[in-house]
Amino acid sequence: MLEVRCLLRSVRFCSSAPFPRHKPSAKLSVRDALGAQNTSGERIKVQGWIRSVRSQKEVLFLHVNDGSSLESLQIVADSSLDSRELTFGSSVEIQGQLVKSPSKRQNVELKAEKIKIIGNCDAKAFPIKYKERHPLEYLRQYPHFRCRTNVLGSILRIRSEATAAIHSFFKDSGFVHIHTPIITSNDSEGAGELFQLEVIEELFKATAMMVLSNCPEDVELCHKFIAPGQKDRLEHMLKNNFLIISYTEAVEILKQASQNFTFTPEWGVNLQTEHEKYLVKHCGNIPVFIINYPLAIKPFYMRDNEDGPQHTVAAVDLLVPGVGELFGGGLREERYHFLEERLARSGLTEVYQWYLDLRRFGSVPHGGFGMGFERYLQCILGVDNIKDVIPFPRFPHSCLL
Repeated sequence: MLEVRCLLRSVRFCSSAPFPRHKPSAKLSVRDALGAQNTSGERIKVQGWIRSVRSQKEVLFLHVNDGSSLESLQIVADSSLDSRELTFGSSVEIQGQLVKSPSKRQNVELKAEKIKIIGNCDAKAFPIKYKERHPLEYLRQYPHFRCRTNVLGSILRIRSEATAAIHSFFKDSGFVHIHTPIITSNDSEGAGELFQLEVIEELFKATAMMVLSNCPEDVELCHKFIAPGQKDRLEHMLKNNFLIISYTEAVEILKQASQNFTFTPEWGVNLQTEHEKYLVKHCGNIPVFIINYPLAIKPFYMRDNEDGPQHTVAAVDLLVPGVGELFGGGLREERYHFLEERLARSGLTEVYQWYLDLRRFGSVPHGGFGMGFERYLQCILGVDNIKDVIPFPRFPHSCLL
């Protein structure tokens, strides 16, 4: 009986034991492959686009990138795996052994055992050329391809990090993130009929916070436009590498400028980008706050300064070097009768009755501001054109996607 039990146990063990088979390759991103700690010949599979091809008599070298990392993974293969379809821009799937690289330029490399071409790419027709530094103006013509370049890849990565940092800041500070409705002219997937809005007011802006630093301290400021009573304010702001001037002072500076502007500066007219950049340069290339804008050119909800003869509101813009306006904001009109009279004069009382209700029932003094996120990226990256910090920019004669 004992022998029978042992025999049955042995049979069960044998029948349940798996047959030896080759371990399947683990699929890794290029980023994970580059950061792998185990380089003792582990079999892996990567997918991506060919960034470079170098074929020698006995060895084939490829660099493959899948967008997960700016750095590409070097592929080393036998020359027998070479083919005419292995060109710059082609998409491939490669299986092989991840090994330590003898080169000092990278820690690991993939010793290819199999190369499968997923999508062919005619390198001559492909608008992105191998080893060519394309100007940003050229890349703008191909928004669907430019993300494959290192320069746009870097910008988009910084954009992602900046977005995460801003959201993290406000989350840690106890703010609640909401999604406001998006007004679009596209009939998205046949969801409904389009309609036109006759009156659109910018009531809310995306809020962000950023501290500007590393500004020059040894700058000369023009004092003749600063009133004597503002001396303490000027000294305080200078210590913090910022300057505050009023809209009226800004217009006077622009009128006395030797530079010829496309738009003539006049009191009561919005400042143009050329004006804003000049003001920053005039004040020593440091961030400049412009305060107290004319009531007539600001939204109805800005707080009335009750001043005269030039009627202004408690609005503020922050101008920064190379960009112009970065932040815009101001105090909101919390006084019901001021807001009611202003809306009545504009014939918008019925449209904004809900806004008046916010003042009737438990209103409090408050303010708000918004940051141009793309302009912020321009500022920290030194990018001249805002189109180059947007994944898929739209501008006249270029709405390709």
